[in-house]
Amino acid sequence: MKKTTNYARRRQTLPTGVQRTSASRVQMTDVARLRQTEAARLRHDPFPTLLRSFFQEWLAESRNASVHTIRSYRDTWRLFLRFVATRKRKEVAEIKLVDLLASEVSAFLGHAEHDRKGTIGTRNCRLAAIRSFFHFVAGKEPTVIAQCTEVIAVPIKRAPIQAPCYLDPKEVEAILAQPDRSTLEGLRDHALLSFLYNSGARIQEALNLTPEAIRFETPNCVRLYGKGRKERICPLWPETVLLLKKLLERQPRGPSERIFVNRYGEPLGASGVRFKLAAYVEAAAKTVPTLRSKTVTPHSFRHATAVHLVSAGVDVTVIRSWLGHVSLDTTNHYAQANLETKRKALERVGAPAPSKKLPSWKRDASVLAWLDSL
Repeated sequence: MKKTTNYARRRQTLPTGVQRTSASRVQMTDVARLRQTEAARLRHDPFPTLLRSFFQEWLAESRNASVHTIRSYRDTWRLFLRFVATRKRKEVAEIKLVDLLASEVSAFLGHAEHDRKGTIGTRNCRLAAIRSFFHFVAGKEPTVIAQCTEVIAVPIKRAPIQAPCYLDPKEVEAILAQPDRSTLEGLRDHALLSFLYNSGARIQEALNLTPEAIRFETPNCVRLYGKGRKERICPLWPETVLLLKKLLERQPRGPSERIFVNRYGEPLGASGVRFKLAAYVEAAAKTVPTLRSKTVTPHSFRHATAVHLVSAGVDVTVIRSWLGHVSLDTTNHYAQANLETKRKALERVGAPAPSKKLPSWKRDASVLAWLDSL
């Protein structure tokens, strides 16, 4: 028989409760060892900690980024990590910081643009979210600054700048005439589209509208909250205010409740507005055929407001304040798109009179002979 060790003899002589305590200590030791191993792994690969700090400390606390910015960055990193995991044949949880090279970023941007059919603007937004993270990492982990520099150096892709699609006054009138204002839904749609054209608001700014943001007394105006949580005040036509009053009479809302809601009392979404607008545009195209060649979205009313203000001779700085633009370059974009203003300017200049005198190089026969000899 095997000789019993001193430890075994002592354990056999211990009471049951003491034996359990000893076993518990062994389990606690194992848990502590696992925690130390996990901590060592995290120290070896700081990516999970850095990503968490980027969102919770840097974006939310230090930068005070808006909810929309944080969600946009979150969506980018979801797509990027899944893309890298597929290419590396790993689980997302196994991805390390060294896996996120500039080559992977470039491949992901190509995937976002071509495979996912995204626009160049969307591609650049994805790149901005990734760049922001690596700017943050460069300050936290100097040992990987070379990798961060390579990622940050991935260039923004230039996109062709197209003239904005806007609606002519007749086209706006034709669309506004389509909703059936005898019904609550038609009155709501007519009021919403009229408000978009009057204020030049972005669709989400209009959908966030509450009664307390409107001044129903003269002078009528509305307080809007736009991109970057910037606040601006826009004047309202009496006709627009009257439409909003009628809508609130038929469908009362609290001071802080959204005005534009669906049949269930839930706030309208941008996709729902686009769906309804497409039906109105299709109906209006029967009387105004020019609408068939245009892609009309809720943002088209904002373009129309800007172009019509330019046509009326309103100063671009006033239009900039009206629309909530950060830069005058954005506002000037609408001024360049206004064909009617260009036509009037051309009429003031007049066509140059044709000259009967030949240019000097045509009068000089030696020059013509020399050119013929080439």
